[in-house]
This record gives sequence, structure tokens and C-alpha cells, in this order.
Amino acid sequence: MTKNKRLIGTVSLTFLLIISLIGLVIFQKTTTPFNHKITRNIQSSFQHIPKQFKTEAVIAGIGDILIHDTVYNDALTKNDHYDFDPMFKPVYSLLQKPDFLIANQESVPGGTKLGLSSYPSFNSPHEIVDASMNAGVDMVTTANNHMLDKGEKGVLSAIDYYEKKNLLYTGTFKSPEDKNTIRIVNVNGINLAILAYSYGTNGVPIPAGKDYLVSMLDPKQVLHDIDKAKKDSDVVLLALHWGEEYARTPNQTQKELAHQFMEAGADIIFGHHPHVLQPIEWIDKPDGEKGLVVYSLGNFISGQKTKNEYKDVGGMIEVSIEKSTEDNRSVFCKQKV
Repeated sequence: MTKNKRLIGTVSLTFLLIISLIGLVIFQKTTTPFNHKITRNIQSSFQHIPKQFKTEAVIAGIGDILIHDTVYNDALTKNDHYDFDPMFKPVYSLLQKPDFLIANQESVPGGTKLGLSSYPSFNSPHEIVDASMNAGVDMVTTANNHMLDKGEKGVLSAIDYYEKKNLLYTGTFKSPEDKNTIRIVNVNGINLAILAYSYGTNGVPIPAGKDYLVSMLDPKQVLHDIDKAKKDSDVVLLALHWGEEYARTPNQTQKELAHQFMEAGADIIFGHHPHVLQPIEWIDKPDGEKGLVVYSLGNFISGQKTKNEYKDVGGMIEVSIEKSTEDNRSVFCKQKV
């Protein structure tokens, strides 16, 4: 289906998708009683007017969940478990407000059996997943430079726990079939496709024959996935691990990729990795539409010791999507951070 989308920006971020599905069915029926001479044609016209359909969903994104040792040591309980809930509770009201909340799980939650660790090679307790879900997180993006810090075992242990807890994930996968299954989530009647990619894995090689473990930021693959995703979705959202750490503005590569992916059909980009906030930009598309990119959402929770004060400022962005049978397939956007 070709979408004619129009986005309008204001001070707050809201993304409204309106799709026209109005249809008119008119048909004729001629009855011919058995063994009777036809004396006239009985013609009936039936007009079907579809019900007016309108729905709205608020999609939100938060930055990096990066669990340093200072963080998990603070969460350690007397019975040797980990309770991260108190760290999230001050912002529960914000995190539970959206209909669908996406977080970037930067440190792999491989669990204590693999040995907890901090910078530069991370492994986090499984309990960070529980705390995220309790706070309102509905999905985690997991493609980033630390996902192979514990190798294949870390990736698979994290995925096992996500699936045990019924938490949606994308960016790391357990098999080729898993990777080929694009995550399309129906939120209040709106189909949202979520794709995630990382620029690298800190030099840790992906095991031979297992490229599916982490989705790499290969533009050709991203373009292929966008083309596949947009066929079955209303909105395509990318989570991209890119850019330079602590840089407060996007670099040229980020800008070029954002424009390339938007032109190919992506609608929203949530950026991660710089650990500080970077600007929001509206990008014009060839068909007259606009796409929205948040170059970096910064940190959400971490224990970084760098002196850069901006590392302690993270963002949450809300995108309101409206889908309707009215208004001839238009899309309207406003900004809200």
C-alpha cells in the first residue's frame, strides 16, 4: 500500500498516522424462481459503508541501560539477589505513561552464572530485566558494541531470560530464523516494525557462521530490512547504535545514514551510543513526507565515571501515532520530549 504521509513539527513530538480505508461495495442481485417464467428482473443495490476507525498509540524511547559495577553492587540485597526497582521508581509515572516503551539494553544481561562484570567488558544480572519491565519497558533493543562481551553464551543467556519473561527484543538473535523474523508489534491497532543495528562489537569477532547473533549496521542490509518491514507495517522504527561517544552533535556518517534510511521508508530513528543527548531532526523525503530522527537519547541508567557532565542527562521521547480511515492517508507529527 502506498502511503501519502505529511508530518508537521511543533515544540513537542507527536507522530500521527492516518490511513484511509473507506470502501464502497455495490452489487446487483437477480432472482429467478425455479420453474417459473421470468416476468421481471428484481434488482437490489446494497451500499456498505465501513465503520469509521480511529486509534492512537503513544510510542516512547529511552536511552542506554548500562550496568556498571557501582550500579549492580548498589542493587545487591542481603540474600545475594539484585533489586534495581528503587532506581527506576522515581520515574515510574513517566515510564508507565506510554502505550509502548522501548529501552536500549546496552550491557548484556547474561546473569550471575556467567560472572558479573563491568567496564570494559560487561555482564549484568538478569534482574535488570525484571526491573525494566516493572517500570514499564515493553521491548529492548540489543544491538550494540557490548553485546559480545560475554560471547555467544552471554547473548543466548540474555535471550533465554527475555523469552522466559515474555519481553520483546530485537538486535540480537538465537538463530537465522529468529533474525529473519522482523518484530512487528500491534499497538492499539497500529502495526509498528522495530529494527535494531550496531556499528560494531568493540573488535570482538562474531563467531563464524553465526552472523545472526548481532545485527550489524550494514546499510545494504538495513535497506533490505526496511523494504521488507514496511510491507506489513504502518510505521518503521530503527534503533541505531552509532556516532561518537560524548559528542553532543551527530557526525556526518549519522546524518548521511539517517537521510538514506528515511528515503528508503523508515519513519522514526532512535539513536544510541554517544551517552549524551544529541539533537532531533526532521528529514524531508522525496515524496514530500518527513521522517523523525533522534540522534542520541543519552544514558538512562549507568555508572560512568567520565568527567563529562552531560553523561548524566538522558532523554525520553514520546511519539503519538494516530491511525484513521479519514483524511486521505495523512500523517501529522508534533514533538514531545
